[in-house]
Amino acid sequence: MTRPAPAPDAPPRGELTLPPAAYLPGRTPRPEEDFFKDMIAGLSAALAPHALAESDAFRGGLQAFSRRYYWEAHELLEAVWHCLPPQSADRYLVQGLIQLANAGLKARLGQAKAVRRIVALADTHASEAFLQGHAALMGLTPEDVAAWRRQVENETVEK
Repeated sequence: MTRPAPAPDAPPRGELTLPPAAYLPGRTPRPEEDFFKDMIAGLSAALAPHALAESDAFRGGLQAFSRRYYWEAHELLEAVWHCLPPQSADRYLVQGLIQLANAGLKARLGQAKAVRRIVALADTHASEAFLQGHAALMGLTPEDVAAWRRQVENETVEK
């Protein structure tokens, strides 16, 4: 049973605290190494995908993405990705989301060629995730992933 996708601003249990500005390498300060430690604490490969989908790290990654904090989304989602079973549809999905976060970061940095390359990789992973006909994985539908892709495509360059 899947849960509905969170609204773009659905907070994880305990409000997600983000740095004052999204990290843009070479432009804004990088968050401290342990900034998200409380959100990723307790993640484990022993957790089922549905439990990982309910984790603060996953929900926080979705919220960070929706707020254009792409580097932060990548960090949180990667922690979840490491816990998912290899070759699983859920892992392909999260890998695609991580790549979309990376593409969003590249878009904000004005690296259009990198964005096109990374979005193509994200598309491949998202397609692989939904190949088996799942209506949703980890609470996300193909339409949700397409909305994330549109967000990246409409991203603006930060000066």
